[in-house]
Amino acid sequence: MIAHIEGIISEKNADSVVVDCAGVGYELNVSAQTLSACPAQGKSVKLYSYLAVREDAMELFGFISKEEKKMFLRLIGVSGIGPRTALGVLGALSVHNLSVALVAGDANALARAPGIGKKTAQRLVLELKDKVETQELTGVTGAPFVPSAQSAEAEAIQALMALGYNSSDAAKAVSSVAGQSDKTNDIVFLALRKLGGGM
Repeated sequence: MIAHIEGIISEKNADSVVVDCAGVGYELNVSAQTLSACPAQGKSVKLYSYLAVREDAMELFGFISKEEKKMFLRLIGVSGIGPRTALGVLGALSVHNLSVALVAGDANALARAPGIGKKTAQRLVLELKDKVETQELTGVTGAPFVPSAQSAEAEAIQALMALGYNSSDAAKAVSSVAGQSDKTNDIVFLALRKLGGGM
């Protein structure tokens, strides 16, 4: 397997980049997040890669970080989620926001991604919520994420973090009371009761 590709960006397209590595141009399909993080044409880049092999084609996928690649691999491990759909999810939500949506059980946030319906979003939550790692909730540097599209669950998690709880405990507490209310204050209150009782 090709673990990563490092070279000069010779092309940037709407959903892919071509990286020139020792005279060979590798076309990698990328998410919107990776595309925006890639430097300009002619600059050096290192992309972590995944080779998808089908009966009729082989495609390379590129990721700006190991965390994005790890989340991609989790997504395609869910039945019905192919590489292109996984890229769409990663383009719509950063790894941090996606992690929080999964742990908080926020299927509505996931359903905003292209190709993801409500049932598929619920299946993603069910299968992946326990696989999210703490650093994916807090970010590589340990700084808390800022959700781009605030849901009541995401706001509740941030409120709990402001009260001194770490992101992992806050997300798990909110997840445990998901569906009991759609108001941030109520979710915070219910989550605090869980945290106070040791969940």
